[in-house]
Amino acid sequence: MEEGYGQIRVLHVLGGLGVGGAECRIIDLYRNMDRDKIQFDFLVHYSPEKTGKKSPTSDELMAVREPDYFDNSVKKLGGRIFCLPKFVGTNVVEYKRAIKQFFKAHPNEWKVVQGHMTSTAALYLPIAKKAGVPICIAHARSAGVDQGIKGIATRVLRTPLHKEGITDYNFACSKEAGISVFGDTLVNAGNVRIIPNAIDLRKFAYNEEKRNAIRAELGISNALVIGHVGSFRYAKNHEFLLEVFAALCRMLDNDDNNRFSMLHGMRIRLLMLGKGPLMEEMKKKAESLHIYDRCIFAGNKSNASDYYQAMDYFCFPSRYEGLPGSVIEAQASGLQCLVSDAVTPEVDVTELVSMRSIKSEPRDWARKILDDLMLHEDYHSDPLSEEMKLNQTFTAIAGERRESVFETEETPDFDSLDEGTGFEKLNVADSSKQPKKSEGFSIGDRQGSSAYILSKLKHAGFDVKSQAKMMAYFYERGHF
Repeated sequence: MEEGYGQIRVLHVLGGLGVGGAECRIIDLYRNMDRDKIQFDFLVHYSPEKTGKKSPTSDELMAVREPDYFDNSVKKLGGRIFCLPKFVGTNVVEYKRAIKQFFKAHPNEWKVVQGHMTSTAALYLPIAKKAGVPICIAHARSAGVDQGIKGIATRVLRTPLHKEGITDYNFACSKEAGISVFGDTLVNAGNVRIIPNAIDLRKFAYNEEKRNAIRAELGISNALVIGHVGSFRYAKNHEFLLEVFAALCRMLDNDDNNRFSMLHGMRIRLLMLGKGPLMEEMKKKAESLHIYDRCIFAGNKSNASDYYQAMDYFCFPSRYEGLPGSVIEAQASGLQCLVSDAVTPEVDVTELVSMRSIKSEPRDWARKILDDLMLHEDYHSDPLSEEMKLNQTFTAIAGERRESVFETEETPDFDSLDEGTGFEKLNVADSSKQPKKSEGFSIGDRQGSSAYILSKLKHAGFDVKSQAKMMAYFYERGHF
């Protein structure tokens, strides 16, 4: 592939073109490619039922397929969409027949086939290779499987990928995703390349104007907003998220000891972006927990980056993930994040992330969120300034409030008042408990910390513009 680059076409194999993590990441990458040199096409899956055939052609499936979320984006960028019959486990023969006829109908069109649908990659990639595709790649984007028979079947179908020779390259968004799909042996032998799920960092940088616009649109201008972004599926663990939020609401409603006094009187909302098969079930659960009127089921949004700005905290209790782009997006937006420790540790890039087991009680998660929002830590270098900082933080969230820390504008010099009384020693913070302050970073100051946060994420490999250059080099030359 070193000679005569020309325009190279890459075929990405996916389940569909909806708003999923893999789809969003690939489209972001696509938008940042030099498309005079590299073009993407997409091979998706759809039920053959409407065609009346078990192995319909791509054209026959596309004639009955309903357009998906990213269809228009692909076409505007110059890509093409093709279709295979959906694999259901009992149609192996028909599925392989459809793949063979597809590549026979499109000889020598792609120099690379990149399979993000790893459940059946061991079926379609060998056929693509035999049809003459120079480079075939399996790209792991998930570190787990669903429960039950579906999960068992997925593991069985992936088993051939544990051996060398099935693919030319193995990619994974994280080490855990690589092990889950390709096994320890290939990962430890260095036969799996880790490529983080990159995003357009500047698109998610904190923006006060967008924050105010979305909060006004949703009617939450003076609310404290806990956020989540993810499809309503088993892996995302929305039921636990709702239980955490319910526990959080109860703690605030029954805070007799005034532990969270700074939050008293504030409206609190749970803002969830995404759709999926479990969405209606989660709405019913919210009703049973008596929090439905405090929940916002916002669905999919084309401007999802703006909705991160409207949030004040990000909660992500997934059961498993490959490498969730939403946690990276939340950090880019300057949000503190409480994330399940079942999620790959590669997302723990900045000081904004805390991880906790989903085996913990929901109230433990709720207490952690409230403590973070209160800016409570084991250290307080200056209790007075911390209290003033709290007041400023919540003024930024909910606007001016009636109460203030002091009745006058002038702050007393407490150090001089304490001098000689013995209290000056009590108010000196223990230096052993002081955190190492990062220049340009401060919890709660999303605007002021933005440059520092984006720099850390870029350095960790999460900048899509940098990744687009790296992948273009690979697509052109066939190696890194």
